[in-house]
Amino acid sequence: NVGGKGISIADVCTNGSYKNPKKITPIMEEDLLYPSREATDFYHHYKEDIALFHELGLKAFRLSIAWTRIYPTGLEENPNEEGLKFYDEVFSECKKYGIEPIVTISHYEMPYTLIEKYNGWENRKCIDLYFKYCKTIFERYSDKVKYWLTFNEINSGTMPLGAALSLGTIKGFKGNISEVPDNPQERFQALHHQFLASAMAVKYAHDNYPKFKMGNMILFSTKYPLKCKPEVVMKMKKEMDIFNWFCSDVQVRGKYPYYMNRYFEENNINIIKEENDDEILKDGKVDFYSLSYYMSTCITTEESEKRADGNIITGVSNPYLKTSEWGWQIDPIGLRYTLNEIYGRYQIPIMVVENGLGAKDRVESDGSINDDYRIDYLAQHIEQMREAVKDGVNLIGYTPWAATDIVSASTGEMTKRYGFIYVDKYDDGTGNLKRMKKNSFYWYKKVIESNGENL
Repeated sequence: NVGGKGISIADVCTNGSYKNPKKITPIMEEDLLYPSREATDFYHHYKEDIALFHELGLKAFRLSIAWTRIYPTGLEENPNEEGLKFYDEVFSECKKYGIEPIVTISHYEMPYTLIEKYNGWENRKCIDLYFKYCKTIFERYSDKVKYWLTFNEINSGTMPLGAALSLGTIKGFKGNISEVPDNPQERFQALHHQFLASAMAVKYAHDNYPKFKMGNMILFSTKYPLKCKPEVVMKMKKEMDIFNWFCSDVQVRGKYPYYMNRYFEENNINIIKEENDDEILKDGKVDFYSLSYYMSTCITTEESEKRADGNIITGVSNPYLKTSEWGWQIDPIGLRYTLNEIYGRYQIPIMVVENGLGAKDRVESDGSINDDYRIDYLAQHIEQMREAVKDGVNLIGYTPWAATDIVSASTGEMTKRYGFIYVDKYDDGTGNLKRMKKNSFYWYKKVIESNGENL
């Protein structure tokens, strides 16, 4: 809350755990913890962190600009200069070390004022407010940032839980995030407004900043039929169409895909469009495709099958895969399959901007952190990316999730750690925020030095 920053949806989410979902509370309650308010305090540690990224050998750093640090409520006419200066300094540090920023413009942190006033993206007025924000940061950082992602995991809005975080269609809601009431008409109308906002930002960038490369960002849910029953295969296709392909078809191809007509009709969804909406989508196609990939699940028509958990997504367990402590199925070959499917569909460059293993890391008495399980996970996935490149996929970037430990977006906890760098911060809010290198840090440094040959 320093530097003039306003309150976002992330700031009103409490902590939680694998079995105890985090809550959303419109106002801060004294007996609850709100871990994202301080998180791992990159705000005061960015110089130290970026220096560690340089030591690690990172060529790129994916980060997100906080909308509420630039426009605290989203409604201001003029931006918050102190917030703009902060990112000036962050990008200058990146440039000093030769690290390319890959910037997500909106990442699950919509100004909470816009949720209270407009029910988030359900209201078309949010398009202009987002566009104003984009124009401000494009102009300010035009000489420091080349790669931009318009919305993080935009397709999460096709699901009720994801809509709460990404679309903000939760006006008046208070309670467990898993219990957010669903309104499909509201969700898909809000998504339409995000599509327009993304397209407008892309076209504006193309017209005014030709060096910019504009990308989307998809939470990819790789699925397999549990059995070769035709009904199961058809169910899988329908789920993949709606969750994986719908949003990227709009953002990459510039129009709504044919299969959504039947889905909208059968679910009583009527997308309200204005006269030029289709033209806006057509003119705002992204330059590259980016995704998060963590796991895969299976599809079945049988209710009795064992469920598998995941990052907002769920399915049934695959008997051929191992799972993490949080029930996420580990499937490196699924990443190669996924990259081939994406590239075969779109034929544009791809970045994997999230991929990693959430696990309980332990600091030993000598200060070492032996996360060989993370090394194993990442090595297998990097090997499959290499195979995808050999297949002909134009894979231009990889940024694991994450360089440092962070608060888990899905559960609101610190226990599920992802980083190469351990941050001394815990679920009860304690910790001195000290940064410590894990074994995976030294391993990944060698991976980068060898361009992926030394795994």
